Amino acid sequence: MTPKIVQEEKCLWESGELGNSEEHAVVLGAEKSREVDDALAMHMISIRLPKSLIEDLKVIAKREGLGYQPLIRRVLQRFSEAEFKSIAAEMLVREQPSAQPDKAQAEDKKRVAC
Repeated sequence: MTPKIVQEEKCLWESGELGNSEEHAVVLGAEKSREVDDALAMHMISIRLPKSLIEDLKVIAKREGLGYQPLIRRVLQRFSEAEFKSIAAEMLVREQPSAQPDKAQAEDKKRVAC
């Protein structure tokens, strides 16, 4: 094959003109499917969502060039990360000594001064 033909064929694969037909699809067995999930650190769940929400997510996903399920995964990941950052920030604020010394610290300072 000449380089031009190879490049044209590559574009057909990337565009989906080749390889997206059901006759070429192969279903993974349960064991292989588990291996893939383990390798990707994925766990399948089932969740019920309002149909209108799913339709909205599909519109957004299409605009982002994704399927709606990867979009949901991305949204949940972003939410989780933001919540953990918020929790960590709250914990840091609680653990920092206050600007006003408490009574015990004030008493210690008086004793040292004598």
